[in-house]
Amino acid sequence: MGKYITKRILLMFLTMFVIMTMSFILIKLLPLPAVREMGRDVNLILAKREKMGYNKPILVQYYLFLKNILTEWDWGVGEQMYEGLSVWSIMMQKLPYTVLVNLYSILLAIPLGLSFGIYAALKKNKWQDHMISTLVMVFYSVPSYVYAFLIQYFLCFRLGWFPLQMESMGKAGSLFSWRMFSSMLPAIFSLAFGTVAGLTRYTRAELSEVLTGDYMLLARTKGLTKAQAISRHALRNAMVVIFPMIMGEFIGILGGSLIIESIFGIPGVGSLYITSINVRDYNFFMAMSMFYTFIGLASGIVNDISYGLIDPRIRMGSKK
Repeated sequence: MGKYITKRILLMFLTMFVIMTMSFILIKLLPLPAVREMGRDVNLILAKREKMGYNKPILVQYYLFLKNILTEWDWGVGEQMYEGLSVWSIMMQKLPYTVLVNLYSILLAIPLGLSFGIYAALKKNKWQDHMISTLVMVFYSVPSYVYAFLIQYFLCFRLGWFPLQMESMGKAGSLFSWRMFSSMLPAIFSLAFGTVAGLTRYTRAELSEVLTGDYMLLARTKGLTKAQAISRHALRNAMVVIFPMIMGEFIGILGGSLIIESIFGIPGVGSLYITSINVRDYNFFMAMSMFYTFIGLASGIVNDISYGLIDPRIRMGSKK
């Protein structure tokens, strides 16, 4: 297991290096945005450009870019947005909003998804199973931004239960206040629908297969009730496949949702990424691209490793 984890981590960094190199070269082929007159900040930006070798060949610029990151963890400063401010510090200020919205949505989706999936498996081929399966296919196939528009229209505009946009820190007081949480609920619901549908589908499929196993019949013949056999044996075996999916969702909460954050005005890293693309702020774009790449690759590694941790019979990287 140790060799497998080390190999996956090394491959992850190699993949990140390849993606970073391609992104950097492609960005440098685009025209460099002019620095707007911003008072004293314009001198800082010009100094940063000089430090990063903007007037030098692309390979030299890339070497200086990597050197600044590895030695000083310096991703540059904002040029078209948050002018003159550190890219990394702005990202860290935005990250808590993204984490909270996605964390709340996952904590809401996990019990609902598992409950619906277990219920559908126990009622297999009955009208309850058919109804849940049909709803799952609908909710799973519809993009989250469609739910966002529907929630925004009905719950926010027509009924007035929630604000159309997320409350700012000044109005809501604290990031963990009830007013802030209630303003996040439309975005939380929009993100949770797809996760609930996915968990329901996986739970129903895995548990239905496990319930037909021979060891379940053996457990019943030994005197266990149906509920005991399901809780002690069926669910534990089904979770071998379901739990890695849940772990991947928790790791992925840092990634956020680009479109949902923009729709509901959430000042997270998702909206920051889209804005950096629209205004061509290359420093923010590079930092955000590497951030999302790392989250995606780390989520895949945690997914694979969790299989071996849940089921000791699985040995990652074994030749036998």
